[in-house]
Amino acid sequence: MKLHEYQARDLLEKYGIPVTGGGVATTPTEACAIAERLGRRVVVKAQVFVGGRGKAGGVKLADTPEQTEQVASQILGMQIKGLTVEKVLVAEAISYQKEIYLSAILDRTSKQVMMIASAEGGVEIEEVAKSNPDAIIKLPAHPMLGLQEYQARELAFAIGLTDTKQVRQFAQIATALYRVFVASDASLVEINPLVIRDDGNLQALDSKVLLDDSALFRHPDLAAIRDTSDEPEVEQIARQSDLTFIKLDGTIGCMVNGAGLAMATMDVVKLYGGSPANFLDIGGGASKERVKVALQIILADPNVKAVMFNIFGGITRVDEVARGIIAALEEVPTNVPMVARLTGTNEEEGRRLLAESRLIPAMTLAEAAQKAVAAAQAGA
Repeated sequence: MKLHEYQARDLLEKYGIPVTGGGVATTPTEACAIAERLGRRVVVKAQVFVGGRGKAGGVKLADTPEQTEQVASQILGMQIKGLTVEKVLVAEAISYQKEIYLSAILDRTSKQVMMIASAEGGVEIEEVAKSNPDAIIKLPAHPMLGLQEYQARELAFAIGLTDTKQVRQFAQIATALYRVFVASDASLVEINPLVIRDDGNLQALDSKVLLDDSALFRHPDLAAIRDTSDEPEVEQIARQSDLTFIKLDGTIGCMVNGAGLAMATMDVVKLYGGSPANFLDIGGGASKERVKVALQIILADPNVKAVMFNIFGGITRVDEVARGIIAALEEVPTNVPMVARLTGTNEEEGRRLLAESRLIPAMTLAEAAQKAVAAAQAGA
């Protein structure tokens, strides 16, 4: 789950990280009122989940409340990479001497929370990695003790900070950023840029937060502010039905119960020359209604030339899955060929239910994949 810049700013502020003052507006009048409250020069920033807002005209400075209202009217409603701007952040404009990059990210290779800093802030860290990889400093936080203050100071020294006050401020911000990461079950918390103001103090100018969807049940307050404007409708429907769905570019729709089995299914489809159109895990104990929704999601993809069911009935009963498939086919007319490999609990009843349907039966995963690939190629 992504947070907008203004939402990330509010979250960082709760942990004591110095951020810019301001507020979010949905109308030019609201933007004007925020600028009046701030009483100084402001920056108006489009709140959409894409990069390159500045180049697209989605970030503008304004000297007065009246100019702020005018600028906000230009940005609100504009399209940036296919997304409509519905909100703007009106924040105080800051004069600064230097830009720094700072983030906490889950490093899956080392299985640790990795703190990343660079003296080259204000640009995408991927670009820095390409042009000057030595400018990126990485430091793993202790898995039990977390990020220690001495580590944060080492990070400050490594990116060239020498002023005692700035080193201390950087260490406080870095340790607070780590606490945000852990407490909110994030996969990324980033400040870019973290600036050194003209008065020598450090301040977060822009921030980004990505949260782990699997942990959102522990954070109802964060789940409640989710913005789905950039999410495909099918992904929203899948989430509402407790389905794990990721769209891919292939032609074979896959419905599987269990993430590991789903990965194995896609691998076997590739092995026999096919390409999966999606990752879709209906989970354990899937109800008939959930299976029906899953099939509707798969068939909504015009690229799908064949559908493959690979169900192992442990917690999930095979006959319940079969009823879901039958119910979905009654409501979603389709000529797409379908291959079914159903095994496990109540598999005989499940096969009996599907015996009179037009599904192509398969006994093994390899057989199912071969038949699905052949059906997809025939329908291409």
